[in-house]
This record gives sequence, C-alpha cells and structure tokens, in this order.
Amino acid sequence: MFPLHPETPDEGMLLEDLFNAGPEKITAMVSHLRQTADQLGLEFGARNKTFNSRLAQELGLWAEEQGKGEQFHTAAFRSYFVHGKNLASQEVLLELAREAELSDSDAQDVLNRRSHSGKVDAHWQEARSLGITAVPSFLMGLNRVVGAQSYEILADLVTMAGVSPRNST
Repeated sequence: MFPLHPETPDEGMLLEDLFNAGPEKITAMVSHLRQTADQLGLEFGARNKTFNSRLAQELGLWAEEQGKGEQFHTAAFRSYFVHGKNLASQEVLLELAREAELSDSDAQDVLNRRSHSGKVDAHWQEARSLGITAVPSFLMGLNRVVGAQSYEILADLVTMAGVSPRNST
C-alpha cells in the first residue's frame, strides 16, 4: 500500500493544482491514462480532481480481514476511476462497504475508531523502504515494474524472478 498524494485535503484537489499544470497538459495526461485503461480493458471515466484515499485504505484492510477485500477494492477502483467519487467521504466509503456486502455499522466503527490506521502507516513505511514512488508498482526479487501493465509484462516479471509457468493442461 502506498500513500497516493496524502497531502490532498478531504474535499479533493483539482488535477491542475496537484500537478501544477495547465488544462492542456492535464487533458493529455488523462487521455494517456484512458488509452492505457482501454488497452487493459479497464473502465476509466472523466475526472478533474484527485481525492485522499487514506480512509479507503484503512477500510480496505478491514475488508480484507473480513474476506471481502477483492470486492471492496474493485468497488473502490470503480468509484474513483470510473465515477470520480471522493474516497475521503464516509458516505462514499459506507456505500463501498455495502457493495462489498460488509456490515454498515462495523464499517462505520472502523472509520470512527481509525482502527486500521497503524496498519496503513506500517504499509506506507514499508513502501518507502522499498523505494516505491508510484502506483501500481510490482516487485519480484530485485526486479520491478511501475504503472498499469499488460499480462505479458507482468508474466515476464514473474519469470525473471525464477517462477516457472504452470502447465495449462
């Protein structure tokens, strides 16, 4: 887990302000991201803001402990990258918990108590110690790949780490 712009206020920040860039550069950046998403078969919506994902990371760790991590993370991805929703909003986070079939009251308790804050801090420290500066980052041994990548590139990374392919029979 990596802190993606942890300085972002709860109400979010315009991409132009985050990257200190004009609208043309932001349009080009978003267009490149959309093209990459299209190549990977991922949905990608229009957005002009970034939001603080700290609470989503905390709730995501709890969801993983409940056996619902994949459902929660998928819902969070779609909420942010497809629908442009604010992941710092407790209302949005509780909606994501419901989508992942998690208890509303338990999710609210996790958010109120910040019970997974220390675990997120530990993950952030580990990311820093590994030299991770962007997401996604994939590490296998001494090799790393940064950014959304094709299956082939990720398979090459695993192969370079000495993992043999499974038989497809």
